Amino acid sequence: MSDLPRKAVTRTAKLAALPLGFAGRATWGLGKRIGGKSAELVGRELQQRTAEQLFKVLGELKGGAMKFGQAMSVFESALPEEVAGPYRAALTKLQEAAPPMPTRTVHSVLAERLGEDWHDLFLEFEDKPAAAASIGQVHRAVWHDGREVAVKVQYPGAGEALLSDLNQLSRFARLLGPLIPGMDIKPLIAELRDRVSEELDYALEAQAQRAHAEEFADDPDVLVPAVVHQCEQVLVTEWIDGIPLSEVITDGTQEQRDRAGQLLARFLFSGPSRTGLLHADPHPGNFRLLPDDPEDAETTEAAEGSGSKGGWRLGVLDFGTVDRLPGGLPATIGDSLRMTLDGDAEAVYDLLREEGFVKESIELDPDAVLDYLLPIIEPAQADEFTFTRGWMRSQAARIADPRSPAHQLGKQLNLPPAYLLIHRVTLSTIGVLCQLGATVRLRDELEEWLPGFVLDDDEPLPEEDSAAGA
Repeated sequence: MSDLPRKAVTRTAKLAALPLGFAGRATWGLGKRIGGKSAELVGRELQQRTAEQLFKVLGELKGGAMKFGQAMSVFESALPEEVAGPYRAALTKLQEAAPPMPTRTVHSVLAERLGEDWHDLFLEFEDKPAAAASIGQVHRAVWHDGREVAVKVQYPGAGEALLSDLNQLSRFARLLGPLIPGMDIKPLIAELRDRVSEELDYALEAQAQRAHAEEFADDPDVLVPAVVHQCEQVLVTEWIDGIPLSEVITDGTQEQRDRAGQLLARFLFSGPSRTGLLHADPHPGNFRLLPDDPEDAETTEAAEGSGSKGGWRLGVLDFGTVDRLPGGLPATIGDSLRMTLDGDAEAVYDLLREEGFVKESIELDPDAVLDYLLPIIEPAQADEFTFTRGWMRSQAARIADPRSPAHQLGKQLNLPPAYLLIHRVTLSTIGVLCQLGATVRLRDELEEWLPGFVLDDDEPLPEEDSAAGA
């Protein structure tokens, strides 16, 4: 593949071809049906062809288009099964790979940023990339002190490409919307665009990764590789082996799936409390499942793990997108969850109004709001919950169906800007848990890490508090 396409006209033409391609395949499908093929068979062929073109274009463009594809990929569980089948392989492929940047371009970036003698910094450097992402690709190497490292090199022109792609994709948001029932694509694209400058800044990424690596240094469940070196367009971190979560999704044992799911939920809720940062890019390509004992690393893929002792750790990569939460996750989330589980409709409604989830100009029935929320928070009700694609699809269908009361109520709710990224990360993580089919003790993690979910022993109930002041 040639260098990352940067000219706006080239990238716009590729993206503009998507809706034309969709229309062309629809016409092709109609012709097939007239020719005698069943609607179901033609529909599946149409979906497969659409998926192939969509993700081929997104993968080739990298930049914002691929970032959008990765963000979409974690919602695959919400697609109806007859649609999800053709998309699943393309989505998974997008999470882990993209056409590589030419070797000459990689060397040019390294020479410009590390100096002409950049080779002297490494004992070994593999020109073939180990992984490719939306704005850079990763090369495996050995640092001059003998440490195995991952060298992330940013694509030249990635910033322009990101902004150009996302601006173009926002024009096609309505067309892309049907890919994920019940999800408004436009705010997702707008929020991704807002994060572009942060993700391009490897100094900010290094800062966030150092904070996590320091906090989780002695953690028995989570491993964050240390930062070795950072400069503009280049980030060097310690290398970690392990099974990519995308492989656990496709081929993992149930034990691996459950362990990965539990640790993913633990990291999601404990991270903000421990570091003041929320890892905001939870697609499967950013996680690895590693054996507890480093000596077993060479046999990771064949290892069976140990359910009773844990057996596996979660390796976490890519801190380019984080939400800064100095006080941890907002207590409002824990308070509203607790009140909803308690069935206190009035208290939940008052809190949602106070925080801006229900605008002042809107009047809703508190009991209807409670009925809307309860199915969504079902995983927090049980001691353990099995996340499945079927459950995710049922939730998406309930909210997407224009005839459903949930759809009508959901349209009247508001998502305050301060909660937008938290909401997307939580939904994305749940999407990954459903792809894993993991059985998770989610309530344990909420009780341990989510402020407000459990009342302190000395914290008065609202009724007691008002009575005391009377």
